[in-house]
Amino acid sequence: MPREFPAWCSVYYYFHRWSHDGTWERLHHLLRSRLREKCGRHKQPTAGCLDSQSVKCSAVPGQRGFDAGKKINGRKRHILVDILGLLLTVVVTVPVYRTVTVLACCSVICRAGAKD
Repeated sequence: MPREFPAWCSVYYYFHRWSHDGTWERLHHLLRSRLREKCGRHKQPTAGCLDSQSVKCSAVPGQRGFDAGKKINGRKRHILVDILGLLLTVVVTVPVYRTVTVLACCSVICRAGAKD
């Protein structure tokens, strides 16, 4: 780590704490809302784009599946962005789930984040 940062254990402590108490999500939501308003858009997105990508996994144990379409053994990551390309949510699944199921999951996550 660069010298300007405090000791790694302090940095990790706050990163871990803020990850679990939702500080990073609230900060991301606030910054995305302000940037959307600065671009002349409503702070809450009304449209988005969902994309998925199959990713090979290492031999480390964990959940993974087989994507028959791409012939890849691993996981599938789904990313939902608004029309400005700003990140709304990321979901990692095994390739067994269909995009429709993931889309429903993403919409629930986005609606929950919009209530804040």
